[in-house]
Amino acid sequence: MVYFCDMDARLNIVTLIAFLLLGSAAAYAQSPQKPRALHEKPKKVHLTSMTIYQGDTIPYVKLPTVYIFKPLVFKNRRERMRYNKLVRDVKKVLPLANEVNRAIIETYEYLMTLPDDKARQRHLKAVEKSIKEQYTPRMKKLTFSQGKLLIKLVDRQTNSTGYELVKAFLGPFRAGFYQAFAALFGASLKKEYDPTGEDAMTERVILLVQSGAI
Repeated sequence: MVYFCDMDARLNIVTLIAFLLLGSAAAYAQSPQKPRALHEKPKKVHLTSMTIYQGDTIPYVKLPTVYIFKPLVFKNRRERMRYNKLVRDVKKVLPLANEVNRAIIETYEYLMTLPDDKARQRHLKAVEKSIKEQYTPRMKKLTFSQGKLLIKLVDRQTNSTGYELVKAFLGPFRAGFYQAFAALFGASLKKEYDPTGEDAMTERVILLVQSGAI
């Protein structure tokens, strides 16, 4: 089943953020300014977002999540090199998986504005052509292991396997074709991401990369 973000919820969040930012700026702009004494140093002012908690308006600051893991102990140089390669691969492939997620959401939202199935199918064909032209040169630069990692990260970011996504947008026949093509190279579009199992180390690296720790 393909997972899509709720567009109304996204708009509400954006509206709330805009209100908080504008509210904090307006409150500062309209606050009475005391005359500054001669030679008095200007006071430092830090603007921040606000939120209402139990009827009181308080500053709201979102702090980045800090992940703490047990230090890695490598048995040998080969294990260390394998880990370093995983870090490089995640940094290269994760942005692509994020782009795929955004493209899916945007495509789905636009499809909902089209009048009928014929118009939607026509748009999907145009999207498929555009994706091939845009991503084929970039995909050719990926190694085989990076390609397999991308399939898993697409599942992580979209909550749907590559096979499910192709089937939802292009139909079961096209999904079967792409799955068979991937199988020729030892890959599978049905591969799922397992953050607590075989992909636990990958999940650790992703969290550390996203938080800027590595």
